Amino acid sequence: MTQYSKNFMQIAIFIGMVLFPAVFVVTGFARAAEKTYTNSIGMEFVLIPAGSFMMGTDKTPDSDDDVDVGETPRHHVTVSKPFYLGKYVVTQEQWTAVMGNNPSEFKSRNNPVEQVSWLDAQVFIKRLNAAEGHNRYRLPTEAEWEYAARAGTTSKYPFGDDPDSLGLYTWYDGNSGKHAQPVGMLQPNAWGLYDMYGNVEEWVQDWYSENYYSNSPPSDPRGPSSGIGRVVRGGGWCFPALYNTATYRNANRPSARFGFTGFRVALSPE
Repeated sequence: MTQYSKNFMQIAIFIGMVLFPAVFVVTGFARAAEKTYTNSIGMEFVLIPAGSFMMGTDKTPDSDDDVDVGETPRHHVTVSKPFYLGKYVVTQEQWTAVMGNNPSEFKSRNNPVEQVSWLDAQVFIKRLNAAEGHNRYRLPTEAEWEYAARAGTTSKYPFGDDPDSLGLYTWYDGNSGKHAQPVGMLQPNAWGLYDMYGNVEEWVQDWYSENYYSNSPPSDPRGPSSGIGRVVRGGGWCFPALYNTATYRNANRPSARFGFTGFRVALSPE
C-alpha cells in the first residue's frame, strides 16, 4: 500500500467514525460491558469487575474465639479478570430444569437446591454448558467468592462488624425458622448479590487446606492441588451469626450432601 493510500484510508476511517459511530462499536466490547446476564433457564448473573482485596483475617490476642486458623493470615489477593457470578444460589426450579429431579430437603421452587454434593454441582454445570453450547460455566474459586461477597468492604458482614443487622441480609439460626428460605428475599450486598452470607453454604472449586493462606499466590489463587475436602463458604440457615461472615471457610468431602449446602455458578465472559 502506498503512503497516499494509507493517508486516504486513515481519513476515510476518521470520517466514518464521526458520521457513523455506531458502525465502529466492537461487538465483543459491547458484550463485555453488560453488567448483568440472564441465561436460557432464567439464571441471573452479575458482572464482577477485576480488582484486589484483602482476603481472610488476622488472629490477634484480642480476636474473638470464632477466628479459625484456617481464615488466617489476612493477605493481599488480586482477581485479575472480570467474571459473572450468579445473583442467587441455584434454585430448585433451575436444578430441576437441568437435572430432571429435585433432591432438596426443604422443597420449594424458589428455595436453594440443597442436598447436593460438590460432585453433583459439577454434573449440573457440565449439563448446563452442554445445553448452551460452550464451556464457560463453572464454580467460582474461593478467592473469587470472597472478593464478590465483600463487594469492596473490609468488614465481617456486608454492613460492618456488628451482627445485630445480619437478619436484614441473610438467613441464619436467628431468623430462618430452622429451614432454608426462598432466594432474594433480603437485602443484597453492594454488587447486587443475594444470600452470600447465609441461607445455604456454598461449594466453591478449591480443595481445602488449613494453611493455604500462608503461601497462596497473590494473583488468582486456585487452592492446593489436592486434598480431602472441597471448600464451602458463606454459612447457612442453621449456623450462628459468627459463621455467616466474609471469612468463614470450611470443607466437606466432595460426595457429601447436606440440607444446608448448595452452590452458586460463575460464568467466564466470552
